[in-house]
Amino acid sequence: MDFQKFYFSAKGRANRKQLWLWLMLPVFAMYIVLVILDAALGTQFHPRDGLGLFSLIGPLIILFPLIVVQIKRFHDRDKSGWWVLIALVPLIGPLWLLIELGFLEGTPGPNRFGPPVTD
Repeated sequence: MDFQKFYFSAKGRANRKQLWLWLMLPVFAMYIVLVILDAALGTQFHPRDGLGLFSLIGPLIILFPLIVVQIKRFHDRDKSGWWVLIALVPLIGPLWLLIELGFLEGTPGPNRFGPPVTD
């Protein structure tokens, strides 16, 4: 799958495998980059202190692609991408997202968002 199309276009669907893979990939990449930047700039990275200065910038950089992946997963469940806003509901929202997107199967066959994803 095309990297740019997957992360920057909310059209189409994403299955559970893609969600977990494409969701974790930028998080791990961001962690590695932030550790290197903090070490290079001397912001004294230490695990108990967090990631330093760049821990504020990193999540903002990957926020849009992560939301796009969640929207595609909702499309696979035949639901509107606007359901990502459920994450704003304290406690229940993120838990519901985890169950809905991470564990429940997508719609079998084509739906209004396109054909099912093939691995």
